[in-house]
Amino acid sequence: MRLEAAARMDLFRKLWRARKLILVVFIPLSLLPLPLIHPTSEACCAYVLMVTAVYWVSEAVPLGAAALVPAFLYPLFGVLKSSEVAAEYCKDTTLLLMGVICLAASIEKWNLHKRIALRMVMIAGAKPGMLVLGFMCCTVFLSMWLSNTSTTAMVMPIAEAVLQQLICTGLADSHGDSETAEATEDESAVSDKEENLEKKQLELLYRNESSDCTKQELSTLSETGEVNGFGLKPISDRESGKHTNGHLPQVAIEIPNVKRVKMRRDSQYPTKRDHMICKCLSLSITYAATIGGLITITGTSTNLIFAEQFNTRYPNAKVINFGTWFIFSFPIAIIMLVLTWLWLHFLFLGCNFRETCSLSKKRKTRREMMSERRIQEEYAKLGPISYPEVITGIFFVLMTLLWFTREPGFVPGWTSLFEKKGYRTDATVSVLLGFLLFLLPARRPFSSSSGRKSDDDDPLAPMITWKDFQRLMPWEIVILVGGGYALAAGCKVSGLSVWIGRQLEPMSGLPPWAVTLLACLLVSAVTEFASNPATLTVFLPILSALSETLQINPLHTLIPSTMCVSFGVMLPVGNPPNAIVFSYGHVQISDMVKAGFGVNLIGVAVVMLAITTWGVPLFNLTEFPAWAVARNVTGSL
Repeated sequence: MRLEAAARMDLFRKLWRARKLILVVFIPLSLLPLPLIHPTSEACCAYVLMVTAVYWVSEAVPLGAAALVPAFLYPLFGVLKSSEVAAEYCKDTTLLLMGVICLAASIEKWNLHKRIALRMVMIAGAKPGMLVLGFMCCTVFLSMWLSNTSTTAMVMPIAEAVLQQLICTGLADSHGDSETAEATEDESAVSDKEENLEKKQLELLYRNESSDCTKQELSTLSETGEVNGFGLKPISDRESGKHTNGHLPQVAIEIPNVKRVKMRRDSQYPTKRDHMICKCLSLSITYAATIGGLITITGTSTNLIFAEQFNTRYPNAKVINFGTWFIFSFPIAIIMLVLTWLWLHFLFLGCNFRETCSLSKKRKTRREMMSERRIQEEYAKLGPISYPEVITGIFFVLMTLLWFTREPGFVPGWTSLFEKKGYRTDATVSVLLGFLLFLLPARRPFSSSSGRKSDDDDPLAPMITWKDFQRLMPWEIVILVGGGYALAAGCKVSGLSVWIGRQLEPMSGLPPWAVTLLACLLVSAVTEFASNPATLTVFLPILSALSETLQINPLHTLIPSTMCVSFGVMLPVGNPPNAIVFSYGHVQISDMVKAGFGVNLIGVAVVMLAITTWGVPLFNLTEFPAWAVARNVTGSL
């Protein structure tokens, strides 16, 4: 019996190890009767869509590899020609992303992101509440232009340095607290013994107080020397007590009651409040990266997927560009930023905002002043602003201005200066400026040095190299986005999207806001367990067909769903920024679920508020547009 049970367990282990391979083979075979029994274009397209969707959701194969499934199944089933499918894998948004990555590579190479982040945190101060808000603001700003993952990976080491400094000063404070407690016990003992002798009592109290003050001053100096010696070393090194200040007498830095202090710091954090601050700051960065990615059309891959699929499905719309998206999403981000900060503050720091958010220098503790000093030291290490940083900042501002002024809508944009209309897009600007970064030298003209020497000391070395670009370019996302375009093209040509829309006609009795709310809740729930781009790629064609069937402006459902698909913030697997923050060890899954659930509700509520208020006049959502009518009629034919 034991041998049989062991053999059974061994078989289960082997099957579990091969589960992905079994899924890759089993899913296509189990769904194969669909196109064989119903050999229509709709059934064949549905087969390809379901196989790709299962691969994406289960991650049985890498996302980029799963996105290649339509490239060979569509031609095999006769849905699209191979040349037509191949054309879907490189669109205008691919070039837009490449230009943005060039700028991101220059920002990261010359440490401009670190200078911006540290400066904003220095402005906010070291009070826990203001520190969290400062990190959130700088993370939101960086995430507008860089990917959410890159932003989190850049900001978390800076936050970790501040948190380690907080822990160090907390340990030092606990030492000081133990000294103060012992001194108080000595005073009370002396006063009990000498209570009948008033003069001697006063003298003893005076002596004890003066010696206590001297002790605290020496302890403060010794702790300062100790903390400066810690840097970013592990806590075990700090606990070993090897770092001392050689300028002070050995007696002055001896700390009594080591056992009592050691019991408090065995859990890594001096106090529970310190642990709460670490949790709050860590989670605030991943949530701020998600919020910042909503603001710009290039902020996250899901925004790019929506823009390209929408413009491909509705070529006559001409309503989605960098400017209109920014006007709609910027208020959402500001409201979400404030509400998320309040929610995290309430959850981890309590409601005493006067204590945690005061900017008064009189209210600052020694720990907060030490944290501020640490941030200032990190900023000082960057040195004066360099020539490459200035050039990168100029390109950053120039790209933003050219995007805004291309077709602002209320006034003619710079594209009106050209004779032929419709040839220039946001990708034109990003690729042009990205190309120039490969040409401009990183050294100041007529100067022998720059802020940072290049690896080969070439005086004409460019701002970025192809290796810098290649290191940041997310080719998997490019192929994933292309696979989504291919699926959308297949649904359009085969008529599957029209068929899906007809099946959803029973929902026609619902008001538009109810349909949008259901769509937002559905995608925000699914994206907790599946990747954001894959979830959106699957749902966009379905929601487009639903909107056309119900005679609702497609933007009424597509824009909120695109934003809500980014709210997969409850689990480490929800998105890469969550995984990065979780890897630092300050938060547990229960903390992420509890905080993420509130952030998810905040996000859905704010997006619904936006689409029913300022989104209505911005996108003219009260009527079914002509460009959607034309698409609906064409699809029906």
